[in-house]
Amino acid sequence: MQSRADSPTASEFMTSRLTTDKSVHAATLKLLAYCRSNNWAGYEPYDVLNSRIVQALPILDSRIPRLALTQFLKRSPINIRRLLLVPKTQNPKALGLFLSAFMKLSSRGIGVEQDVDSVVEQLIALRSQGVPYWCWGYNFPWQTRVNLVPRWEPNLVCTTFAAIGLLDVYEQRRDELHLSMALSAAQYMLNELYWSDGKSKFGFGYPLPSVRCQVHNANLLAADLLCRIYKHTGDQSFLEPALKVARYSVGQQHEDGGWDYGEARNQKWIDNFHTGFNLCALRSITRSLGTHEFEPSLRRGFEFYRAHFFREDGAVRYFHDRTYPIDTHCVAQSIITLLDLQDLAHDNVQLARLVIDWAMNHMWDEQGFFYYRILRLCTIRTSYMRWTQAWMFLALSMLLAETSKPAQMAEVHDAVALET
Repeated sequence: MQSRADSPTASEFMTSRLTTDKSVHAATLKLLAYCRSNNWAGYEPYDVLNSRIVQALPILDSRIPRLALTQFLKRSPINIRRLLLVPKTQNPKALGLFLSAFMKLSSRGIGVEQDVDSVVEQLIALRSQGVPYWCWGYNFPWQTRVNLVPRWEPNLVCTTFAAIGLLDVYEQRRDELHLSMALSAAQYMLNELYWSDGKSKFGFGYPLPSVRCQVHNANLLAADLLCRIYKHTGDQSFLEPALKVARYSVGQQHEDGGWDYGEARNQKWIDNFHTGFNLCALRSITRSLGTHEFEPSLRRGFEFYRAHFFREDGAVRYFHDRTYPIDTHCVAQSIITLLDLQDLAHDNVQLARLVIDWAMNHMWDEQGFFYYRILRLCTIRTSYMRWTQAWMFLALSMLLAETSKPAQMAEVHDAVALET
């Protein structure tokens, strides 16, 4: 037992906490400067098909070479994209994440108003063409096991995160443009992606509108968006499909609280960030509708999450049954999930601080960005704008917003300004 003499005083505890907040605040500002200086553009783990060299060689223009090249570049510890003439590009999903993060920082008095306007303008410019909705796709063509998905082809995940960012902006600014764009995105989900077998199965098409395999995080993310739109508009047409899909995916949760990624035979794995998506989407649905229907699933899922995805030292696991790779996307989603569900465990914020402390010690580059992955034998130090920086920027912004009162934030901001 710790002796009274060895116990930290209240003053020491607050000093330690202020030091932690200063570190998080400084990293957030440095990461913001890095992303801003790159105009929110960067590389992607799956962007090899953007290579001008690959595009110029017809021999590589088929399914197997596309899959092989994508996996090679994604797994390579050396980033050779410059040699392959892969450009840095903006990703609509990343832009949506940046908007959500800006709203967290704005609520704490950090000036990002010009960044908000700039990113919204870029989202407008990147809207998928040829469809009557506000919707978005990835900034690279990507090869699934069966189909080649063209660059900018609209899909559920890009559209959802872009719309969530716009809704976050609307809830602070009350600008009808942001709501109308998010509403149109929800209509895209409802009119183009929603499906039912006419009996007991309900879902949203993903990764393509015509694909009807059940991917549970996609289902719940889209259901969350529709519920938020219902909350702001009162339009009942969004509510029933959202609840049917959410109830279906909740019904596929395992007894121990985990979810398989999806129901196809090749989707039977359980990972960190998709499980986090499920939990945060259910919590958001609960808030939007004021319902307790999904609380048992939330609690069971969160107990599974806490039990399987964290090491004692603060490192986070990618899969529920093994540690490696340690992926920054998982680091970010772990922090977001812990903060979003902090009422479910008294030490969630403390664990979130431990996770970011581990990440800063092992995955942070002093140039102002986070590395991609730590493998058992090496570290992949590539900087990816969407996969790592946008997600970590949101996680850091949430940690600042959740753990610092406005007066403390001003004190921390002044201290960081003096040091930099």
